[in-house]
Amino acid sequence: MAQTREYSTVMFKKILIANRGEIACRVIKTARKMGIATVAVCSDVDRDALHVQMADESVFIGPSPSVQSYLRIERIVQACQETGAEAVHPGYGFLSENPLFTQALDKAGIVFIGPNVRALEVMGDKIASKKLAIKAGVNTVPGSTDVIRDPDDAVRIARDIGFPVMLKASAGGGGKGIRLAWNEAECREGFQRATNEAQASFGDGRVFIEKFIEKPRHIEIQLIADNHGQILHLNERECSIQRRHQKVIEEAPSAFIDPATRQAMGAQAIALARSVDYRSAGTVEFIVDKDRNFYFLEMNTRLQVEHPVTEMITGLDLVELMIRVAAGEPLGLTQDQIGINGWAIESRVYAEDPYRGFLPAIGRLMRYQPPAENAHVRVDTGVTDGGEVSMYYDPMIAKLITWDHDRDRAIRQMRHALDWFYIGGLGNNTPFLAALMNHPQFKSGDISTDFIAEQYPDGFQSPVPPEAERHLLVAVAAAVHRYHVDRDASITQQLPGHEHHPGDDWVVVVDGAHYPLTIRRDAAGFTIDAAHQKQPLRIDGLWHLGHPLFEARIDGELVCVQVERDGISYRLSHHSFRVKALVLTPSVAEYQKQMLDKPAPDLSKYLLSPMPGLLVQVLVKPGENVKAGQDLAIIEAMKMENVLRAARDGTISEIRVEAGASLSVDQVIIEFS
Repeated sequence: MAQTREYSTVMFKKILIANRGEIACRVIKTARKMGIATVAVCSDVDRDALHVQMADESVFIGPSPSVQSYLRIERIVQACQETGAEAVHPGYGFLSENPLFTQALDKAGIVFIGPNVRALEVMGDKIASKKLAIKAGVNTVPGSTDVIRDPDDAVRIARDIGFPVMLKASAGGGGKGIRLAWNEAECREGFQRATNEAQASFGDGRVFIEKFIEKPRHIEIQLIADNHGQILHLNERECSIQRRHQKVIEEAPSAFIDPATRQAMGAQAIALARSVDYRSAGTVEFIVDKDRNFYFLEMNTRLQVEHPVTEMITGLDLVELMIRVAAGEPLGLTQDQIGINGWAIESRVYAEDPYRGFLPAIGRLMRYQPPAENAHVRVDTGVTDGGEVSMYYDPMIAKLITWDHDRDRAIRQMRHALDWFYIGGLGNNTPFLAALMNHPQFKSGDISTDFIAEQYPDGFQSPVPPEAERHLLVAVAAAVHRYHVDRDASITQQLPGHEHHPGDDWVVVVDGAHYPLTIRRDAAGFTIDAAHQKQPLRIDGLWHLGHPLFEARIDGELVCVQVERDGISYRLSHHSFRVKALVLTPSVAEYQKQMLDKPAPDLSKYLLSPMPGLLVQVLVKPGENVKAGQDLAIIEAMKMENVLRAARDGTISEIRVEAGASLSVDQVIIEFS
């Protein structure tokens, strides 16, 4: 084991970021502020990525799969030597918690901007870290601290603990290698799935079991420690809004934690860090029950995805502190200097389709327009217009962070910022994030890690707009259409004798309902009269034809509606509401009422791939009779295994693709007779 290194207080001149995407961009921003040159590394698919463009120089390290590029220790060490980088910031994921990487850097005389090897080894192993936590006097969840051998062993241990139980990868993180089991059958299957995901994601298939605490809150303590014995906690973050154990919304502080609990959690987190002589930034994660009893979950020995919310309420730059600590500088802070200023919320913007069960969305960003940053809005991103979200890495597009003086106002800031966040050409979860911000239970702070599963048991569907919201979208649809017809009229008026003057009377059709109205345009905007409105509605603001954001003051209130043309219709989104509107003349609207709906094609005899990914295994054969609910195939996407099951009884007629094939969305895998 490498010895703890003593560093001078001379600041680095050049560092290499052993990562990609938004976190690489995030580190580059701080390094640039500190006057430190940066080196980016990239794979094939990332040659033109934003982090490569932002860095002072870049090094190509291998093919697109991470095991051939971002996980190649020897290639990253070589990149440091080629460029003269004195230190490496690992970001999160990839090699950030790999002690072998730290040892290789140490051997090459390169500083690792992170904790020591012992902390990485012990805390990176959930079994070993739990044993150490018990020894350090930290509250822990009842469960097994031994590695599970096989499904039978898993069932035996689960019986002793009592269902429900959680199966977890020992080397896990990011929601991978975790399965909840309520009975023996789920325990057997969960063991297999967790083992496979852990092996694929971390190269370590070991799994252990803990008692599942029902309706817990996920609350973590951010730490920062230097090489001079100073360890501070920077308050808590709440990360209870999760889907499939992947965090979706994070906030700081927590609406649930009182000062006494905060102090107790902070003290235990510091005690655990001190037991491994911790330095740099790290996070101790706890689960907290309804009575504020808290239990150690794990320690992440790296920068967390959600670190910006801590930065927003403390005014500290965690990346800068990590770099200064690695250079040997003392923190120069005391615990009583760490305060809480206001409230911050982070939404993770993912390339996934919430209307299709949150399946990964892979492809090119045809248009990418995040909201403008200011004192209340921060955007950490790693993509640009024309960039690609590939199947090889995490589907995160950006992190949207908002701040204000209290929680209610921070939520309102998030709702508005999501309206201004436009992503074209790729499915994304911004409508779902907006729905969470609108949800009464979330706004009340009454949340747990079960929130999404309980509130959206059948998946996410766009909520039905209330009357006032529908009327707003009807008005915007009419205004947008008026821009189009006026433009068309201006073109035809160039031909004498073919002048066209659009009328003021229109009918907006939304979900089969007809909204007759009169819209009059002037130099500043529109006035709309409609039977469904008590008084005329005023729209002030000029829209640029074809722009995806319709920004205006509607009856004095600043509003931003996302607008896309869809044939002769318009798709409009505002907050979490989404409608499709058709704008017609009154006479055409009467004919439209007579139109018949086209029935959807019958695809019940096919098993379609619900996502792009790798077909890992086909579990049936032609001629085999299958029952509803039977496992048919396994697809891997973004390092997660997804089991496809039969929707009804039937007979396998044909297997269209073989294991190992790359699948596109809705590609036929199996045909039934």
